[in-house]
Amino acid sequence: MLAPLLSAPAALAQDGAGTTASTATAAPAAEPAFAPVLGQAQVFSFDVLTQRARDLARQPWQAPVVEQPDVLEKIDYDAHWKIRFRPEETVRVGDVPVQFFHLGTYFRTPVKISTVDDGKARQIQYDPRFFDMPADSPARQLTRGTGFAGFRLMDPDLKTDWISFLGASYFRTSGPFGQYGLSARGLAIDSGMSTPEEFPLFTEFYIEKPSDGRADVTLYALMDSPSVSGAYRMDISKGATGEGQVMQISSKLFFRNSVERLGIAPLTSMYWYSETNRVLAFDWRPEVHDADGLMMVMGNGEQIWRPLMNPPRVVTSSFATENPQGFGLIQRDRDFDNYEDDGVFYNKRASVWIQPQGDWGQGQVQLIEIPTDDEVYDNIVAFWNPAQKPQPGQEMDFSYTLSWVDQPPVAQPLAHTVATRIGAGGVPGLPRPDDELKIAIDFDGGQIGKLGQQDGVTPVVSVPDGVKVVQSYALPVVGTTRWRLIFDIAAPGIETADLRAYLEKDGQALTETWLGQVHPEQFARARPGYNPPDPQPAAAQ
Repeated sequence: MLAPLLSAPAALAQDGAGTTASTATAAPAAEPAFAPVLGQAQVFSFDVLTQRARDLARQPWQAPVVEQPDVLEKIDYDAHWKIRFRPEETVRVGDVPVQFFHLGTYFRTPVKISTVDDGKARQIQYDPRFFDMPADSPARQLTRGTGFAGFRLMDPDLKTDWISFLGASYFRTSGPFGQYGLSARGLAIDSGMSTPEEFPLFTEFYIEKPSDGRADVTLYALMDSPSVSGAYRMDISKGATGEGQVMQISSKLFFRNSVERLGIAPLTSMYWYSETNRVLAFDWRPEVHDADGLMMVMGNGEQIWRPLMNPPRVVTSSFATENPQGFGLIQRDRDFDNYEDDGVFYNKRASVWIQPQGDWGQGQVQLIEIPTDDEVYDNIVAFWNPAQKPQPGQEMDFSYTLSWVDQPPVAQPLAHTVATRIGAGGVPGLPRPDDELKIAIDFDGGQIGKLGQQDGVTPVVSVPDGVKVVQSYALPVVGTTRWRLIFDIAAPGIETADLRAYLEKDGQALTETWLGQVHPEQFARARPGYNPPDPQPAAAQ
Protein backbone atom coordinates (compact mmCIF):
# COMPACT_ATOMS: atom_id res chain seq x y z
CA MET A 1 0.00 0.00 0.00
CA LEU A 2 1.21 3.46 -0.84
CA ALA A 3 1.67 5.49 2.33
CA PRO A 4 1.69 9.26 2.75
CA LEU A 5 5.03 10.68 1.78
CA LEU A 6 6.20 12.24 5.01
CA SER A 7 5.41 11.22 8.56
CA ALA A 8 4.51 13.84 11.14
CA PRO A 9 7.77 13.75 13.10
CA ALA A 10 9.79 14.07 9.92
CA ALA A 11 7.69 16.96 8.71
CA LEU A 12 8.05 18.81 11.98
CA ALA A 13 11.76 18.19 12.15
CA GLN A 14 12.31 20.13 8.96
CA ASP A 15 10.07 23.09 9.76
CA GLY A 16 13.03 25.46 9.66
CA ALA A 17 11.68 28.97 10.08
CA GLY A 18 8.38 27.52 11.18
CA THR A 19 9.74 25.83 14.30
CA THR A 20 9.13 27.08 17.78
CA ALA A 21 11.64 27.43 20.55
CA SER A 22 12.65 24.21 22.25
CA THR A 23 11.27 23.48 25.69
CA ALA A 24 14.33 21.38 26.49
CA THR A 25 16.14 21.71 29.77
CA ALA A 26 18.97 24.19 29.76
CA ALA A 27 22.10 23.02 27.95
CA PRO A 28 25.57 23.47 29.41
CA ALA A 29 27.04 26.95 29.10
CA ALA A 30 28.20 27.81 25.58
CA GLU A 31 31.82 27.03 24.85
CA PRO A 32 34.02 29.58 23.10
CA ALA A 33 33.76 29.75 19.33
CA PHE A 34 36.01 27.29 17.53
CA ALA A 35 37.54 27.12 14.09
CA PRO A 36 35.74 24.44 12.02
CA VAL A 37 37.95 21.72 10.63
CA LEU A 38 38.09 21.93 6.83
CA GLY A 39 39.16 19.20 4.46
CA GLN A 40 41.94 19.53 1.94
CA ALA A 41 41.21 21.91 -0.94
CA GLN A 42 40.04 20.14 -4.11
CA VAL A 43 39.64 21.54 -7.62
CA PHE A 44 35.93 22.03 -8.18
CA SER A 45 33.52 23.07 -10.93
CA PHE A 46 30.14 21.92 -12.21
CA ASP A 47 31.96 20.05 -14.98
CA VAL A 48 34.03 18.22 -12.36
CA LEU A 49 30.88 17.30 -10.42
CA THR A 50 29.13 16.18 -13.61
CA GLN A 51 32.01 13.86 -14.46
CA ARG A 52 31.86 12.38 -10.96
CA ALA A 53 28.16 11.65 -11.42
CA ARG A 54 28.86 10.08 -14.81
CA ASP A 55 31.60 7.89 -13.33
CA LEU A 56 29.36 6.86 -10.42
CA ALA A 57 26.66 5.66 -12.81
CA ARG A 58 29.16 3.30 -14.46
CA GLN A 59 29.64 1.51 -11.16
CA PRO A 60 27.22 -0.59 -9.10
CA TRP A 61 25.30 1.48 -6.61
CA GLN A 62 26.62 1.47 -3.07
CA ALA A 63 24.32 2.44 -0.23
CA PRO A 64 25.62 5.36 1.84
CA VAL A 65 27.41 4.37 5.02
CA VAL A 66 25.51 5.28 8.18
CA GLU A 67 27.93 5.67 11.06
CA GLN A 68 26.90 4.56 14.56
CA PRO A 69 23.30 3.63 13.67
CA ASP A 70 22.65 2.45 17.23
CA VAL A 71 23.33 5.97 18.50
CA LEU A 72 21.19 7.59 15.79
CA GLU A 73 18.32 5.31 16.79
CA LYS A 74 18.36 6.95 20.23
CA ILE A 75 18.12 10.46 18.77
CA ASP A 76 14.35 10.25 18.46
CA TYR A 77 11.87 13.04 17.90
CA ASP A 78 12.18 14.48 21.41
CA ALA A 79 15.97 14.17 21.55
CA HIS A 80 16.35 15.79 18.13
CA TRP A 81 14.27 18.80 19.17
CA LYS A 82 16.67 19.47 22.02
CA ILE A 83 19.70 19.76 19.74
CA ARG A 84 20.16 23.37 18.67
CA PHE A 85 22.71 24.88 16.33
CA ARG A 86 24.81 27.53 18.05
CA PRO A 87 24.35 30.84 16.23
CA GLU A 88 27.90 31.90 17.09
CA GLU A 89 29.19 28.91 15.09
CA THR A 90 27.40 29.96 11.89
CA VAL A 91 29.61 29.33 8.87
CA ARG A 92 29.69 32.12 6.30
CA VAL A 93 30.23 31.58 2.60
CA GLY A 94 30.97 35.11 1.53
CA ASP A 95 28.14 36.96 3.25
CA VAL A 96 25.80 33.93 3.23
CA PRO A 97 25.18 32.51 6.74
CA VAL A 98 24.99 28.69 6.79
CA GLN A 99 23.79 26.50 9.68
CA PHE A 100 23.57 22.71 9.84
CA PHE A 101 20.98 20.11 10.81
CA HIS A 102 21.99 17.27 13.11
CA LEU A 103 21.56 13.59 12.29
CA GLY A 104 18.93 11.53 14.11
CA THR A 105 16.40 8.74 13.84
CA TYR A 106 14.47 10.42 11.04
CA PHE A 107 17.54 11.69 9.20
CA ARG A 108 20.18 8.96 9.38
CA THR A 109 22.02 9.40 6.10
CA PRO A 110 24.92 11.85 6.41
CA VAL A 111 25.64 14.41 3.72
CA LYS A 112 28.93 16.10 2.96
CA ILE A 113 28.88 19.89 2.91
CA SER A 114 31.68 21.93 1.36
CA THR A 115 32.38 25.58 0.68
CA VAL A 116 33.64 26.70 -2.73
CA ASP A 117 35.99 29.64 -3.22
CA ASP A 118 38.03 30.50 -6.31
CA GLY A 119 37.46 27.08 -7.88
CA LYS A 120 38.49 25.13 -4.77
CA ALA A 121 36.17 23.12 -2.52
CA ARG A 122 36.84 22.31 1.13
CA GLN A 123 34.61 19.99 3.14
CA ILE A 124 33.32 21.14 6.55
CA GLN A 125 33.83 18.38 9.11
CA TYR A 126 31.14 17.53 11.66
CA ASP A 127 31.98 18.64 15.17
CA PRO A 128 29.59 18.39 18.15
CA ARG A 129 30.65 21.90 19.17
CA PHE A 130 28.48 23.24 16.35
CA PHE A 131 25.47 22.34 18.51
CA ASP A 132 24.00 22.92 21.95
CA MET A 133 22.64 19.69 23.39
CA PRO A 134 21.62 18.50 26.84
CA ALA A 135 24.25 16.74 28.92
CA ASP A 136 22.35 13.46 28.58
CA SER A 137 21.78 13.75 24.82
CA PRO A 138 22.65 10.54 22.94
CA ALA A 139 24.16 12.78 20.25
CA ARG A 140 27.15 13.29 22.53
CA GLN A 141 28.15 9.70 21.74
CA LEU A 142 28.75 10.50 18.06
CA THR A 143 32.34 10.86 16.94
CA ARG A 144 33.70 13.80 15.00
CA GLY A 145 33.50 13.42 11.25
CA THR A 146 30.11 11.67 11.43
CA GLY A 147 28.40 14.11 9.07
CA PHE A 148 25.40 16.41 8.93
CA ALA A 149 21.77 15.71 8.05
CA GLY A 150 21.44 18.87 5.97
CA PHE A 151 21.73 22.63 6.14
CA ARG A 152 19.86 25.90 5.91
CA LEU A 153 20.71 29.43 4.81
CA MET A 154 19.91 32.13 7.33
CA ASP A 155 18.78 35.73 7.25
CA PRO A 156 21.49 38.20 8.31
CA ASP A 157 20.09 38.43 11.86
CA LEU A 158 20.41 34.60 12.17
CA LYS A 159 16.90 34.43 13.65
CA THR A 160 15.17 32.85 10.67
CA ASP A 161 16.16 30.76 7.68
CA TRP A 162 14.94 31.19 4.12
CA ILE A 163 15.89 27.90 2.46
CA SER A 164 16.68 24.43 3.80
CA PHE A 165 17.88 21.11 2.41
CA LEU A 166 17.02 18.12 4.59
CA GLY A 167 16.22 14.51 3.78
CA ALA A 168 16.64 12.61 0.47
CA SER A 169 16.57 15.35 -2.20
CA TYR A 170 13.98 17.54 -0.46
CA PHE A 171 14.31 21.30 -0.19
CA ARG A 172 11.99 24.21 0.50
CA THR A 173 11.97 27.93 1.20
CA SER A 174 10.09 30.39 3.38
CA GLY A 175 8.44 31.83 0.26
CA PRO A 176 7.27 35.41 -0.22
CA PHE A 177 5.51 35.58 3.16
CA GLY A 178 8.10 33.98 5.45
CA GLN A 179 6.15 30.75 5.96
CA TYR A 180 7.29 27.25 5.06
CA GLY A 181 4.81 25.05 3.20
CA LEU A 182 5.22 22.58 0.35
CA SER A 183 8.56 21.03 -0.63
CA ALA A 184 10.43 20.47 -3.87
CA ARG A 185 12.70 17.53 -4.68
CA GLY A 186 15.59 16.96 -7.00
CA LEU A 187 14.03 13.89 -8.63
CA ALA A 188 11.23 11.35 -8.19
CA ILE A 189 11.38 7.71 -9.25
CA ASP A 190 8.32 5.45 -9.44
CA SER A 191 6.07 7.69 -7.33
CA GLY A 192 2.51 6.47 -6.85
CA MET A 193 3.13 2.99 -8.24
CA SER A 194 2.40 -0.40 -6.71
CA THR A 195 6.13 -1.01 -6.34
CA PRO A 196 8.14 0.82 -3.65
CA GLU A 197 9.17 4.35 -4.52
CA GLU A 198 12.89 5.03 -4.91
CA PHE A 199 14.12 8.20 -3.22
CA PRO A 200 17.33 9.57 -4.79
CA LEU A 201 19.64 11.23 -2.29
CA PHE A 202 21.62 14.42 -2.41
CA THR A 203 24.83 13.04 -0.90
CA GLU A 204 27.15 16.04 -1.28
CA PHE A 205 26.56 19.79 -1.31
CA TYR A 206 28.90 22.57 -2.42
CA ILE A 207 28.02 26.16 -1.47
CA GLU A 208 29.47 29.12 -3.36
CA LYS A 209 28.98 32.88 -3.24
CA PRO A 210 28.92 33.93 -6.93
CA SER A 211 31.43 36.65 -7.75
CA ASP A 212 29.45 37.90 -10.75
CA GLY A 213 26.26 38.70 -8.83
CA ARG A 214 24.13 36.31 -10.89
CA ALA A 215 22.49 35.05 -7.69
CA ASP A 216 22.73 35.34 -3.92
CA VAL A 217 24.20 31.86 -3.68
CA THR A 218 25.07 28.98 -6.01
CA LEU A 219 24.55 25.47 -4.75
CA TYR A 220 25.91 22.32 -6.36
CA ALA A 221 24.68 18.87 -5.36
CA LEU A 222 25.69 15.30 -6.16
CA MET A 223 22.81 12.85 -6.37
CA ASP A 224 22.93 9.08 -6.13
CA SER A 225 20.46 6.19 -5.89
CA PRO A 226 20.15 2.60 -7.17
CA SER A 227 18.84 3.77 -10.57
CA VAL A 228 20.52 7.11 -11.21
CA SER A 229 23.32 9.46 -10.33
CA GLY A 230 23.25 13.14 -11.11
CA ALA A 231 24.80 16.57 -10.81
CA TYR A 232 22.73 19.65 -9.96
CA ARG A 233 23.49 23.33 -10.10
CA MET A 234 21.13 25.81 -8.45
CA ASP A 235 21.58 29.57 -8.76
CA ILE A 236 19.40 30.86 -5.93
CA SER A 237 18.11 34.42 -5.56
CA LYS A 238 16.60 35.20 -2.19
CA GLY A 239 14.27 37.97 -3.32
CA ALA A 240 12.92 40.84 -1.28
CA THR A 241 10.15 40.41 1.27
CA GLY A 242 6.93 39.66 -0.59
CA GLU A 243 8.70 38.49 -3.74
CA GLY A 244 9.86 34.98 -2.90
CA GLN A 245 12.87 32.99 -4.00
CA VAL A 246 13.85 32.09 -7.56
CA MET A 247 16.07 29.11 -8.41
CA GLN A 248 17.69 28.49 -11.79
CA ILE A 249 18.26 24.72 -11.79
CA SER A 250 20.33 22.61 -14.18
CA SER A 251 20.41 18.83 -13.76
CA LYS A 252 22.45 16.19 -15.55
CA LEU A 253 21.24 12.64 -14.97
CA PHE A 254 23.04 9.34 -15.65
CA PHE A 255 21.00 6.15 -15.41
CA ARG A 256 22.20 2.78 -14.12
CA ASN A 257 18.81 1.14 -14.56
CA SER A 258 15.64 1.66 -16.55
CA VAL A 259 12.98 3.73 -14.78
CA GLU A 260 9.28 3.15 -15.28
CA ARG A 261 8.07 6.53 -14.01
CA LEU A 262 10.55 9.40 -13.91
CA GLY A 263 9.53 12.60 -12.15
CA ILE A 264 11.33 15.81 -13.16
CA ALA A 265 11.00 18.89 -10.92
CA PRO A 266 8.78 17.06 -8.40
CA LEU A 267 6.73 19.00 -5.87
CA THR A 268 5.28 17.57 -2.65
CA SER A 269 2.40 19.15 -0.76
CA MET A 270 -0.51 18.61 1.62
CA TYR A 271 -4.21 18.92 0.85
CA TRP A 272 -6.77 17.80 3.40
CA TYR A 273 -9.91 19.79 2.58
CA SER A 274 -11.22 23.09 1.22
CA GLU A 275 -14.60 24.42 0.12
CA THR A 276 -14.54 21.66 -2.50
CA ASN A 277 -14.71 18.73 -0.06
CA ARG A 278 -15.46 20.34 3.31
CA VAL A 279 -17.76 17.45 4.28
CA LEU A 280 -14.79 15.09 4.62
CA ALA A 281 -13.33 16.69 7.74
CA PHE A 282 -14.66 17.28 11.24
CA ASP A 283 -12.43 20.23 12.10
CA TRP A 284 -13.04 23.76 13.34
CA ARG A 285 -11.10 25.42 10.51
CA PRO A 286 -12.81 26.17 7.18
CA GLU A 287 -9.88 24.91 5.03
CA VAL A 288 -6.57 23.09 5.60
CA HIS A 289 -4.07 22.82 2.74
CA ASP A 290 -0.63 23.96 1.55
CA ALA A 291 -1.92 24.27 -2.02
CA ASP A 292 -5.41 24.17 -3.49
CA GLY A 293 -4.73 23.42 -7.14
CA LEU A 294 -2.43 22.27 -9.91
CA MET A 295 -1.99 24.95 -12.57
CA MET A 296 -0.55 24.16 -15.99
CA VAL A 297 0.22 26.10 -19.14
CA MET A 298 0.42 23.50 -21.87
CA GLY A 299 2.64 23.56 -24.92
CA ASN A 300 -0.16 25.11 -27.00
CA GLY A 301 -0.66 27.90 -24.45
CA GLU A 302 -3.85 26.55 -22.88
CA GLN A 303 -4.05 27.43 -19.18
CA ILE A 304 -5.53 24.67 -17.03
CA TRP A 305 -6.61 24.62 -13.39
CA ARG A 306 -7.15 21.31 -11.64
CA PRO A 307 -8.42 21.75 -8.06
CA LEU A 308 -6.77 19.31 -5.69
CA MET A 309 -8.80 16.48 -4.21
CA ASN A 310 -8.58 14.19 -1.20
CA PRO A 311 -9.75 11.07 -3.04
CA PRO A 312 -11.10 7.83 -1.54
CA ARG A 313 -8.12 5.93 -3.00
CA VAL A 314 -4.74 6.75 -4.54
CA VAL A 315 -5.31 8.48 -7.87
CA THR A 316 -2.75 9.35 -10.55
CA SER A 317 -3.86 11.85 -13.18
CA SER A 318 -1.84 12.56 -16.33
CA PHE A 319 -1.99 15.66 -18.54
CA ALA A 320 -0.18 15.08 -21.83
CA THR A 321 1.51 17.86 -23.78
CA GLU A 322 4.66 18.70 -25.71
CA ASN A 323 7.13 21.25 -24.35
CA PRO A 324 5.05 22.50 -21.42
CA GLN A 325 5.32 26.20 -20.71
CA GLY A 326 4.94 25.71 -16.97
CA PHE A 327 3.21 23.95 -14.10
CA GLY A 328 3.01 24.18 -10.35
CA LEU A 329 1.14 23.58 -7.11
CA ILE A 330 -0.59 26.84 -6.28
CA GLN A 331 -2.17 28.35 -3.17
CA ARG A 332 -4.65 30.71 -4.83
CA ASP A 333 -6.78 31.41 -1.79
CA ARG A 334 -4.99 34.03 0.37
CA ASP A 335 -7.94 35.06 2.54
CA PHE A 336 -7.15 34.39 6.21
CA ASP A 337 -10.88 34.11 6.95
CA ASN A 338 -10.98 30.96 4.82
CA TYR A 339 -8.42 29.25 7.10
CA GLU A 340 -8.67 30.94 10.54
CA ASP A 341 -5.38 29.36 11.64
CA ASP A 342 -3.03 31.94 13.15
CA GLY A 343 -0.55 29.27 14.20
CA VAL A 344 0.53 27.74 10.89
CA PHE A 345 -0.88 30.37 8.50
CA TYR A 346 -1.97 28.29 5.53
CA ASN A 347 -2.90 31.54 3.78
CA LYS A 348 0.83 32.41 3.68
CA ARG A 349 2.09 29.14 2.18
CA ALA A 350 4.10 29.65 -1.01
CA SER A 351 2.96 28.62 -4.46
CA VAL A 352 5.69 26.94 -6.52
CA TRP A 353 5.95 27.38 -10.28
CA ILE A 354 8.16 25.36 -12.64
CA GLN A 355 9.13 27.00 -15.94
CA PRO A 356 11.05 24.63 -18.25
CA GLN A 357 14.11 25.95 -20.06
CA GLY A 358 14.70 24.50 -23.51
CA ASP A 359 12.63 21.77 -25.15
CA TRP A 360 11.33 19.09 -22.79
CA GLY A 361 9.64 17.20 -25.63
CA GLN A 362 6.66 14.90 -25.30
CA GLY A 363 5.43 13.86 -21.89
CA GLN A 364 2.88 14.59 -19.24
CA VAL A 365 2.40 16.50 -16.05
CA GLN A 366 1.40 13.90 -13.49
CA LEU A 367 -0.56 14.53 -10.32
CA ILE A 368 -0.69 11.95 -7.53
CA GLU A 369 -3.34 12.36 -4.82
CA ILE A 370 -3.30 10.16 -1.73
CA PRO A 371 -6.21 9.97 0.74
CA THR A 372 -5.55 11.49 4.14
CA ASP A 373 -7.49 12.28 7.30
CA ASP A 374 -5.04 14.73 8.82
CA GLU A 375 -2.81 17.68 7.96
CA VAL A 376 0.46 16.07 9.12
CA TYR A 377 0.90 13.98 5.98
CA ASP A 378 2.15 15.15 2.60
CA ASN A 379 -0.31 13.51 0.22
CA ILE A 380 0.09 15.44 -3.04
CA VAL A 381 2.84 15.02 -5.67
CA ALA A 382 3.22 16.73 -9.05
CA PHE A 383 6.02 16.43 -11.61
CA TRP A 384 6.91 16.23 -15.29
CA ASN A 385 7.07 12.70 -16.65
CA PRO A 386 8.92 12.46 -20.00
CA ALA A 387 7.41 10.15 -22.59
CA GLN A 388 10.85 8.63 -23.13
CA LYS A 389 11.60 6.22 -20.31
CA PRO A 390 15.26 6.25 -19.23
CA GLN A 391 17.34 3.20 -20.10
CA PRO A 392 20.59 1.93 -18.57
CA GLY A 393 23.53 4.03 -19.70
CA GLN A 394 21.33 6.90 -20.88
CA GLU A 395 22.07 10.54 -20.06
CA MET A 396 19.35 13.18 -19.71
CA ASP A 397 19.55 16.94 -19.06
CA PHE A 398 16.80 19.16 -17.69
CA SER A 399 16.94 22.86 -16.84
CA TYR A 400 14.17 24.94 -15.33
CA THR A 401 13.30 27.96 -13.22
CA LEU A 402 11.66 27.15 -9.90
CA SER A 403 9.88 30.11 -8.30
CA TRP A 404 8.47 30.30 -4.75
CA VAL A 405 5.79 32.94 -5.18
CA ASP A 406 2.36 34.24 -4.25
CA GLN A 407 0.96 33.47 -7.72
CA PRO A 408 2.67 32.15 -10.89
CA PRO A 409 4.79 34.69 -12.80
CA VAL A 410 2.87 34.22 -16.05
CA ALA A 411 0.45 36.44 -17.96
CA GLN A 412 -3.15 35.49 -17.15
CA PRO A 413 -5.45 37.39 -19.54
CA LEU A 414 -8.31 34.96 -18.93
CA ALA A 415 -10.47 34.68 -15.83
CA HIS A 416 -9.20 32.14 -13.34
CA THR A 417 -10.92 29.67 -11.01
CA VAL A 418 -11.39 30.95 -7.46
CA ALA A 419 -13.66 28.24 -6.01
CA THR A 420 -15.01 24.79 -6.80
CA ARG A 421 -17.98 23.40 -4.88
CA ILE A 422 -19.68 20.02 -5.20
CA GLY A 423 -23.04 18.93 -3.79
CA ALA A 424 -26.21 17.02 -4.48
CA GLY A 425 -27.87 17.59 -7.84
CA GLY A 426 -31.42 18.76 -8.41
CA VAL A 427 -33.40 21.74 -7.13
CA PRO A 428 -33.66 22.70 -3.45
CA GLY A 429 -37.17 22.05 -2.11
CA LEU A 430 -37.93 19.37 -4.67
CA PRO A 431 -37.21 15.63 -4.48
CA ARG A 432 -33.52 15.11 -5.18
CA PRO A 433 -32.61 12.66 -7.94
CA ASP A 434 -30.38 9.72 -7.12
CA ASP A 435 -26.87 9.61 -8.53
CA GLU A 436 -26.65 13.27 -9.53
CA LEU A 437 -24.07 15.84 -8.52
CA LYS A 438 -24.12 19.60 -8.83
CA ILE A 439 -20.80 21.33 -9.52
CA ALA A 440 -20.38 25.09 -9.12
CA ILE A 441 -17.23 26.83 -10.36
CA ASP A 442 -16.51 30.49 -9.67
CA PHE A 443 -14.30 32.46 -12.08
CA ASP A 444 -12.83 35.93 -11.60
CA GLY A 445 -10.40 38.21 -13.43
CA GLY A 446 -9.75 38.92 -17.09
CA GLN A 447 -12.61 40.70 -18.84
CA ILE A 448 -15.38 38.64 -17.34
CA GLY A 449 -16.28 41.12 -14.62
CA LYS A 450 -17.34 43.64 -17.28
CA LEU A 451 -19.92 41.30 -18.79
CA GLY A 452 -23.56 40.87 -17.86
CA GLN A 453 -26.05 38.08 -18.33
CA GLN A 454 -27.21 39.70 -21.57
CA ASP A 455 -23.73 39.44 -23.16
CA GLY A 456 -23.88 35.85 -24.36
CA VAL A 457 -21.54 34.16 -21.89
CA THR A 458 -21.87 30.44 -22.55
CA PRO A 459 -20.77 27.41 -20.50
CA VAL A 460 -18.84 24.64 -22.23
CA VAL A 461 -18.84 21.33 -20.35
CA SER A 462 -17.23 18.08 -21.53
CA VAL A 463 -17.72 14.71 -19.82
CA PRO A 464 -16.61 11.15 -20.64
CA ASP A 465 -18.79 8.34 -21.94
CA GLY A 466 -21.15 7.08 -19.25
CA VAL A 467 -21.66 10.55 -17.76
CA LYS A 468 -24.61 12.77 -18.70
CA VAL A 469 -24.79 16.55 -18.33
CA VAL A 470 -28.32 17.07 -16.96
CA GLN A 471 -28.15 20.86 -17.12
CA SER A 472 -25.57 23.64 -17.31
CA TYR A 473 -25.76 27.42 -17.08
CA ALA A 474 -23.68 30.46 -16.15
CA LEU A 475 -24.54 33.68 -14.36
CA PRO A 476 -22.76 36.60 -12.71
CA VAL A 477 -22.48 36.42 -8.93
CA VAL A 478 -24.41 39.36 -7.53
CA GLY A 479 -22.30 41.98 -5.78
CA THR A 480 -18.99 40.65 -7.14
CA THR A 481 -16.97 40.60 -10.36
CA ARG A 482 -17.26 36.81 -10.48
CA TRP A 483 -19.14 34.50 -12.80
CA ARG A 484 -20.43 31.10 -11.72
CA LEU A 485 -20.68 28.06 -13.98
CA ILE A 486 -23.09 25.44 -12.64
CA PHE A 487 -23.80 22.02 -14.07
CA ASP A 488 -25.48 18.82 -12.89
CA ILE A 489 -24.19 15.43 -13.95
CA ALA A 490 -25.54 11.89 -13.71
CA ALA A 491 -23.16 8.95 -13.83
CA PRO A 492 -24.78 5.64 -12.88
CA GLY A 493 -22.19 2.93 -12.35
CA ILE A 494 -19.21 5.11 -13.22
CA GLU A 495 -15.93 4.52 -11.42
CA THR A 496 -14.04 7.79 -11.80
CA ALA A 497 -14.97 10.60 -14.17
CA ASP A 498 -12.76 13.44 -15.42
CA LEU A 499 -14.65 16.62 -16.24
CA ARG A 500 -13.73 19.69 -18.28
CA ALA A 501 -15.39 23.12 -18.29
CA TYR A 502 -14.89 26.77 -19.17
CA LEU A 503 -16.84 29.87 -20.19
CA GLU A 504 -16.80 31.37 -23.68
CA LYS A 505 -18.29 34.21 -25.68
CA ASP A 506 -18.66 34.13 -29.46
CA GLY A 507 -16.45 31.04 -29.61
CA GLN A 508 -13.60 32.65 -27.63
CA ALA A 509 -12.61 31.39 -24.20
CA LEU A 510 -13.21 33.84 -21.36
CA THR A 511 -11.73 31.63 -18.65
CA GLU A 512 -8.97 29.16 -18.13
CA THR A 513 -9.92 25.50 -18.53
CA TRP A 514 -11.20 23.91 -15.34
CA LEU A 515 -10.58 20.18 -14.92
CA GLY A 516 -12.29 18.18 -12.20
CA GLN A 517 -12.67 14.61 -11.06
CA VAL A 518 -15.56 12.86 -9.32
CA HIS A 519 -15.79 9.44 -7.67
CA PRO A 520 -18.62 7.00 -6.88
CA GLU A 521 -18.43 7.89 -3.19
CA GLN A 522 -19.54 11.44 -4.01
CA PHE A 523 -22.59 10.21 -5.91
CA ALA A 524 -23.42 7.91 -3.00
CA ARG A 525 -23.25 10.86 -0.62
CA ALA A 526 -25.84 12.70 -2.73
CA ARG A 527 -28.46 9.95 -2.29
CA PRO A 528 -31.27 10.51 0.22
CA GLY A 529 -30.67 8.71 3.51
CA TYR A 530 -26.93 8.41 2.96
CA ASN A 531 -24.96 7.33 6.03
CA PRO A 532 -21.25 8.13 5.76
CA PRO A 533 -18.79 5.36 6.67
CA ASP A 534 -16.44 5.79 9.58
CA PRO A 535 -13.31 7.67 8.48
CA GLN A 536 -10.27 5.52 7.87
CA PRO A 537 -7.02 6.76 9.43
CA ALA A 538 -4.22 7.59 7.05
CA ALA A 539 -1.38 5.08 6.98
CA ALA A 540 1.85 6.31 8.55
CA GLN A 541 5.13 5.94 6.73
